[in-house]
Amino acid sequence: MDSHISNKKNNLNSHLTAKERESISFPGKLLLNKNLLKGSVLDFGCGFGKDVEILKQKNIDIVGYDPHYFPNYPTQQYDTIICCYVLNVLLPEEQADVLMNISALLKPNGKAYYVVRRDIVHEGYRIHKIHKKETYQCTIKLPFKTIFKNDSCEIYENQHYTHLNKNKKEISPFFDENEERELIFESATAFSFYDKFPVNKGHALVVPKRLVANYFDLSTKEQTACWIMINKVKEELQNKYNPDGFNIGININETAGQTISHVHIHIIPRYKGDSENPRGGVRGVIPSKQNY
Repeated sequence: MDSHISNKKNNLNSHLTAKERESISFPGKLLLNKNLLKGSVLDFGCGFGKDVEILKQKNIDIVGYDPHYFPNYPTQQYDTIICCYVLNVLLPEEQADVLMNISALLKPNGKAYYVVRRDIVHEGYRIHKIHKKETYQCTIKLPFKTIFKNDSCEIYENQHYTHLNKNKKEISPFFDENEERELIFESATAFSFYDKFPVNKGHALVVPKRLVANYFDLSTKEQTACWIMINKVKEELQNKYNPDGFNIGININETAGQTISHVHIHIIPRYKGDSENPRGGVRGVIPSKQNY
């Protein structure tokens, strides 16, 4: 099974929650009627692909991806991405992975729509009524704009965090100029982008969405979200730039070199020959102590 949605040993049956239908889904019909399926469209986690099939017949430029049923992972960015009832059947780390993958597949000015169930009574693992195998389900709440909600489902709309908040310094000092940062990944809790003044090719920052200056003032959940994203960014940089190593670090308070009062974790790719003497690595924050 492809890891872009679910590959956890204790959640191997998430694909069994996909439903076979003869007609378009309620969210698909609603998004179509509201004229929100604009430009190139991706159905991320499309299951058996019925919505993709029907929407194509209605002249929507749409393709589907599902790790079990349509496993060819997309290789381009899209104007619109829909993700219907996927997050409800995934574990928290898997949910974060889906959000990050969708953010990377979305064009900078594109829009993503997440549909989640609102009628789940029993959360956790249970035996699927039809397949008689263990599957997982949970309630989802996202910090995005709600465009529709009833007793059964809720539909969220989201754009790149860096696009939505351009020139909004009250959100973060990183947005103090009318210049859009190039987003790498975004989750519900954190986002990442390339450093404006890179130390090396591919120098990136991971930042929690909550405006906090000191890393140690973040909640455990926020810290964990940052480190999950660091792993994801590292994979992206390795594939894109093929560095020979990495330095990862956080400056906390002015004495330690912090110049922007919003937590940010540096991921700096290293290349053979980029430093005359790399020995000691992060010990070089105090140059006289770098060699030992």
